Amino acid sequence: MQNRMVPAVLAATSLAAAELPVKRVVLYKHGVGYFERTGDLASGESARLDFKAGDMNDVLKSLTVDETGGGKVTGLRYDSSTPLDRRLGEYSFRVGEQVPLAQFLDQFKGARIELDAISGSLVSGRTIPQSGDQPQRDHLVVLTDTNELRTVDLSAVTKIRLADNVLQSQLREYLSALAGARTKEQRSVYIDSTDARARKLSASYLIPTPIWKSSYRLIFRADPKPLLEGWAIIDNTTNDDWTNIRLSLVSGKPVSFQSRLYDPKFITRPFAELAEEQAAAPVLYGAGVVGGALAAPPTRAMARSQKVMAEMATMDNSAMAAPSGVSVQTEGRDLGELFEYAFSAPVTVRRNQSAMLPFLQQPIDARKLLIYSDRSQANPRTAAELSNGTGKTLDGGPITVFDNNAYAGEALVETVKTGDKRLIGYGVDLGTRVTTNIDSGNQRYLQFTARRGVVTAKAGIEETTTYTIKNVDARAKTLVIEHPLRSEYKLLNQKPTEQTAQNYRFTVALKPSSEETFVVKEDFVHDEFISLSNSTPDVIGNLAVNRTLSPAGRKALESILAHKRQIADTDRALRAAEQRVGELTKDQDRLRQNISSLNAVSGQQETVQRYARDLAAREQQIVALRDQANEHRQKKSALELELNAMLEKLDF
Repeated sequence: MQNRMVPAVLAATSLAAAELPVKRVVLYKHGVGYFERTGDLASGESARLDFKAGDMNDVLKSLTVDETGGGKVTGLRYDSSTPLDRRLGEYSFRVGEQVPLAQFLDQFKGARIELDAISGSLVSGRTIPQSGDQPQRDHLVVLTDTNELRTVDLSAVTKIRLADNVLQSQLREYLSALAGARTKEQRSVYIDSTDARARKLSASYLIPTPIWKSSYRLIFRADPKPLLEGWAIIDNTTNDDWTNIRLSLVSGKPVSFQSRLYDPKFITRPFAELAEEQAAAPVLYGAGVVGGALAAPPTRAMARSQKVMAEMATMDNSAMAAPSGVSVQTEGRDLGELFEYAFSAPVTVRRNQSAMLPFLQQPIDARKLLIYSDRSQANPRTAAELSNGTGKTLDGGPITVFDNNAYAGEALVETVKTGDKRLIGYGVDLGTRVTTNIDSGNQRYLQFTARRGVVTAKAGIEETTTYTIKNVDARAKTLVIEHPLRSEYKLLNQKPTEQTAQNYRFTVALKPSSEETFVVKEDFVHDEFISLSNSTPDVIGNLAVNRTLSPAGRKALESILAHKRQIADTDRALRAAEQRVGELTKDQDRLRQNISSLNAVSGQQETVQRYARDLAAREQQIVALRDQANEHRQKKSALELELNAMLEKLDF
């Protein structure tokens, strides 16, 4: 026997569980897939489902089980996501890497052990190093059932058994946890049942999957109706082969989200201890504020979900042309706001492989035209208008266009519900040129309203956009002009063929080798707000003579204008008086300086007296001007009060 641990000696055997093969897959456009597994279980057998660790949240949120045969599902078990160190830390022993067997068994001191013909209680285990090239030796010291201490060389032992059932069970659990940790990405769910007979079990669930993708071929033919051919691209990133499954593809985006159900959630709890050495104190309990009986504890109920999909009748596609030589075997039906394409023939896709499957091939109403929407470009786009009369939802995706057995370009299309239509642009028409000229007229006032001193003037500016279109080809064409839709602009002369959230669409028929002009007139209507208290008399005078103004409004503005002018005249008189007072005050300062200088000079008394008379005369003028300024100031204040009252009552 080797002196290293042999896992096979102590490994635990797990309960047998049957795997359920995948029978049905439904792929959606929002990142999840619906799976159905069905299989036969033997008497007493459990079922096992294997998933990636990242899928477990969605599995626990959506898993449903249906058992046929009268049995009852008693519960589900699944691999825990508790960290390995945390799980292994609960055991009193450890299994280290490359640990000698004697050192490992030394952790079970006192346990009952059986070594070939020797049985007893384990005292200790030790590893004895050897000199030279001799290998080290593992020894155990055992207290035998006959109360003898014996040293056992493990190299001569062929069988080791722990007689304690509890230790055996713990060791099995420990090794199972180690084995499960080697497959970090795989988690297993076990379905147990009470039925002792053979029965059939079905399980369905949702897991994250890549979205399925659509691509189309639009084929213009000599036949009156073009042909639309749709291909679905799917990816099997699961751990299972999809062998002869029923496959469905659903167009639409239902609400979907993730919840953390798989990872254990731990909370921190407070410590509470008894005060053993302290006297008890009285407790005061607060009074209730809102009365009422205590709520009864909630009950838990489990319900099974209904089947998601049903079998559908086969449609006859024999009348459809098949230029690609493919056979389309799908049935389509509405699922509320969603639409399903179900493949009637079994589909096989191996794991980690992808597939491209035809899901649509039938004639479609499509007409060729040109689209001009980018004013920075001179040439419009070659395009087609698709009208979805197929009775099916066309999932969004790229479209490759073929015209007369030749490649014509590519386009993208959004999802188109049945009865709806879309424009697709797949090329540039170099035989048609478009120029755009924009001209704006003068502003005019359309309406006036006023309230509490603020006049709202609704103004309009006419804007004219002229499209000049030159068709150099000797064939007639149909041009669709996409003109920007602006909420504050109103169309005056044209009626759009169609309107989108951002554009008006106008249709223009182009004759062979011709030049056309298409004129779009719009009125840009906006509001201007004019505060009369801050406006000059000139601004108010211009408003008062506007023809759009009502008689009541004109009379009110003329009254306000008269007060504004009186206030302006009074203010000018006030400023003139104050300015004259300032000038006379400066003259007085000059005269006082001259008088002070001449008093020190002999023979200047006459001049000094003349300056003194001038100083007194200016003082009299200053007094009179100040009286006038006070009168103007009082008059201005009174006029402003009257004006404010008029503005407050203004309403027309």
